[in-house]
Amino acid sequence: MDLQPSKFNAWSAVPRQHSFLWPTLQSLHFLDQRPRRQQLAVPLPPTQRSQIGADAAAAGRSAMATKHPHGDADPSTSPPPPPSRRPRGFASASTPAAPPPPGRRRGEREREREKERTKLRERQRRAITSRMLAGLRQHGNFPLPARADMNDVLAALARAAGWTVHPDGTTFLSSPQPSLPPPAQFQGAFQATSLETPVFTNSLNSYAIGTPIDSQASALQTDDSLSPSSLDSVVVAEQSIKNESYGNSSSANSLNCMGSDQLLRASAVWAGDFTKTPYIPVYASLSMGIINCYCQLVDPEAVRAELRHLKSLNVDGVVVDCWWGIVEAWTPQKYEWSGYRDLFGIIKEFKLKVQVVLSFHGSGECGSGGVLIALPRWVIEIAQENQDIFFTDREGRRNTECLSWGIDKERVLRGRTGIEVYFDFMRSFHMEFRSLSEEGLISAIEVGLGASGELRYPSCPEKMGWRYPGIGEFQCYDRYMQKNLRQSALTRGHLFWARGPDNAGYYNSRSHETGFFCDGGDYDSYYGRFFLNWYSGILIDHVDQVLSLATLAFDGAAIVVKIPSIYWWYRTASHAAELTAGFYNPTNRDGYSPVFRMLKKHSIILKVVCYGPEFTVQENDEAFADPEGLTWQVMNAAWDHGLSVSVESALPCLDVDMYSRILDTAKPRNDPDRHHLSFFAYRQRTPFLLQRDVCFSELETFVKCMHGEATQNFVD
Repeated sequence: MDLQPSKFNAWSAVPRQHSFLWPTLQSLHFLDQRPRRQQLAVPLPPTQRSQIGADAAAAGRSAMATKHPHGDADPSTSPPPPPSRRPRGFASASTPAAPPPPGRRRGEREREREKERTKLRERQRRAITSRMLAGLRQHGNFPLPARADMNDVLAALARAAGWTVHPDGTTFLSSPQPSLPPPAQFQGAFQATSLETPVFTNSLNSYAIGTPIDSQASALQTDDSLSPSSLDSVVVAEQSIKNESYGNSSSANSLNCMGSDQLLRASAVWAGDFTKTPYIPVYASLSMGIINCYCQLVDPEAVRAELRHLKSLNVDGVVVDCWWGIVEAWTPQKYEWSGYRDLFGIIKEFKLKVQVVLSFHGSGECGSGGVLIALPRWVIEIAQENQDIFFTDREGRRNTECLSWGIDKERVLRGRTGIEVYFDFMRSFHMEFRSLSEEGLISAIEVGLGASGELRYPSCPEKMGWRYPGIGEFQCYDRYMQKNLRQSALTRGHLFWARGPDNAGYYNSRSHETGFFCDGGDYDSYYGRFFLNWYSGILIDHVDQVLSLATLAFDGAAIVVKIPSIYWWYRTASHAAELTAGFYNPTNRDGYSPVFRMLKKHSIILKVVCYGPEFTVQENDEAFADPEGLTWQVMNAAWDHGLSVSVESALPCLDVDMYSRILDTAKPRNDPDRHHLSFFAYRQRTPFLLQRDVCFSELETFVKCMHGEATQNFVD
């Protein structure tokens, strides 16, 4: 069809270079020539519309390929001007956008508030779950992992009720429910009971199944003014919750099994038959005054009398401290072992085992022989010129109990590093007493890794004025530790973090009195997390280096590492005393698992310091202490990592109550994995013969129970 130019006068305004659009316009003109009724009432099918569009596009491309002659274009055949387009990019920003209506702004604010409320409810729910898990671990002896969820709790409860739970969640009742054993008359601090007993029901009465979680959480106060970041690691609880959940954890109050502590103690008996239970060796420590500062055995006959008495109690062996300050006292790399050689010879006469403790620290206490044990004299001489070899607090005070971990790789000890000094001492011991190790007289070797021989910083030194329950201070202000901190901050890209916290208080401060350890304090800030990761990382690096050389020096001997019990302020969010001691273990982080992974790497036996009933939680305890909760966290985490666990008691065993608590810890009842201690060590400060308040008949019965032998019940 020929176009009628008279009807397209607008084409005269189109330049000639736009003539390639003519075929497209011709197609559109063809569509416009259809009957009006057909255009309005009968739409084209989609296939026809797409075909027409394709034909138009093909015609356009054909026209572009054709070269038009230059010259003046005929106005009557010029194409029309292109339609105007909407501006884009920055040009479109010139027109201001209309503000959203007020109702829309209110809706956005309400959605933000709802998100914050949801976060608060989630944190509150996690806090309730954490308390439930802590109660199950402490009072129910359930083998829950350190990071358990509700599936683990349900599985543990189902297994305790006699059900079989497979890893994929399949649950069925495999056998009839066993009959309940007769209730024991004594319930220890770590007593485990079955699910159906009234004791367990009373322990969980605050979390009844029929009670909604929201109503259970009504006692928790949530301050709307707190930011979400401040609530990540802290939930503020009322005093009633503290008294109910963390009150007196003695058997009378926590388990509701007796009317009062007095009634319980009057009827306390040995509970259960320990026949055919695992054999747990029992060791008793010898007083440190038996060897004087010249490495001489002070009184051999008194040692024989002590060993003879221990042998009559069926004790398996003794614990002997070998002091670095005595053996290498005067000259570097000149070791004197004569006194210990005589002592081991006497122990061999009584056919007792020996656990040796290599003590690389000093002691401010005087033993029975009047010996004040310090670091070697040549180390003290070096310190007169370079005091930075010792741990230093923020005020610049030096702690001379042990060497700083900052010199582990610094050659400041007469051409040797700290690690090399430890290795030379361990190698000298092994060469001197290799024959005794091969004969089996020396059963294990404990390596001292910090203050008091424990794996920790000397954060709570009494000679600096510390008194329980102070939080202690960070010990990282010597020159070498500060150099390491600066390098770590530079690597992180924040050089202004190369400093210790300036609001962490003093030795006897309380956690809520400081800006660093208080609820929502700087310990959980970006800087606080960086510093605490670095501080605890120094401890882990020290462990790795020393144990690597110890494994090489002792050639397959059993190696023991002692973990402290920093239980005060354990029921706060920050765990301030643990942080200053080097364990990054606040409520929102497991600080012991990284250490235990390193110990598992070297096949170490873990020794946990366990305290007695004098250190149990009391009502209105200003220190927020929980020694039992900390002990179970440490032991369960160690067992989860496949470590062998032993216990050392730092308090005298004076009655049946103390012995029963230790037995419940050593041989947990109803443990499906049948965990038990590898050995038990009783650290005494004076010889047994001088302890007139010790009931030796009860001690003998206790040893038999630890050995898995039949005992006769007796009443206290």
